[in-house]
Amino acid sequence: MTETLDIKITKTNHSRLHETDFSNLQFGRTFSDHMFVADYEDGEWKNFQIVPYGEIGFSPAISALHYGQAFFEGLKAYKHADGQVSIFRPDKNAARFNKSAARLCMPQLPEEIFIQSIASVVDMDRDWIPSKPHHSMYIRPFMFATDPYLGVHASKTYKYIVLIGPVGPYFAKVLRVKVETHFTRAAEGGMGYAKSAGNYGGAMLPALKATEEGFDQLIWTDAKDHKYVEEMGAANVMFVLDGTLITPSTRDTILDGVTRDTVLTLAREWGMPVEERRVSIAEIIDGAKTGKLTDAFGAGTAATIAPVGSLSYNGEECFLTDPKEREFSQKVLKTLDSIRYGAVADTHGWNYIV
Repeated sequence: MTETLDIKITKTNHSRLHETDFSNLQFGRTFSDHMFVADYEDGEWKNFQIVPYGEIGFSPAISALHYGQAFFEGLKAYKHADGQVSIFRPDKNAARFNKSAARLCMPQLPEEIFIQSIASVVDMDRDWIPSKPHHSMYIRPFMFATDPYLGVHASKTYKYIVLIGPVGPYFAKVLRVKVETHFTRAAEGGMGYAKSAGNYGGAMLPALKATEEGFDQLIWTDAKDHKYVEEMGAANVMFVLDGTLITPSTRDTILDGVTRDTVLTLAREWGMPVEERRVSIAEIIDGAKTGKLTDAFGAGTAATIAPVGSLSYNGEECFLTDPKEREFSQKVLKTLDSIRYGAVADTHGWNYIV
């Protein structure tokens, strides 16, 4: 890693590393000793710091709390068998970070600041990265508006923070999924493609209702007719239908997922037919009933490759094949793990070595 940022480092006086139970990691609840922080003021990024993880102070009038100027990214760092640490495809997350910023009228963060800020704090807390299979360090960069002013306009000041922490698998079981036909996650012309905090706040009620009905995830459908697949609550969604890998094409209602792009790249290299297009609920349910749907899974940084065990649509539940017998998703998961954990050559240059 080439250091070009002038980062002020304040180390913690008391590491929590040896107090942490790495055998019982709840996703997103354990954080390492340090975090990265920076400020945007007077048209520039400044005050680059690594500080002990902890509370931060701000005015109760900051515009992020009142008008929703807040968004985030999610990526992971992995520990290789030889002790090296890599961050998976941070350049892709940097590009999407700035796409979200533009949609929310927030400042761009140069890619070199995004990547070096993450790499620097990961390097400092590399001992927090688990060595166990299916474990990693989750990285949460986020930005929020800090102007203490109750006026509906874009803030002039912002704070950028990177939190990191060890994680295990996001999903520990095969997913029972409900196709949502009433509530809407995002509409054409909206900001569904951005990782805006507000998108997730609006999704909580329908997700809670689905959980109360016994489901693990939702598949969101289009806002107009509820006839087309968009994405799952925690990941993009992919299907193998009649031998072809099919996934909804990205649009302003769908996140352009990094794992999604990785899976599509691998599939094309393997010579598998791939279609990025509008995907109707009708064809997926018909495929489940006729046996043409041989694989279905969520693809995301947190979820990785999350197999769908059943699809429930308008009260009817269709059960799919045993995930252990699914050729494509098993192969892609094994390949992804081998690349990210350094077990095979990284021919794509996806691993950013810290």
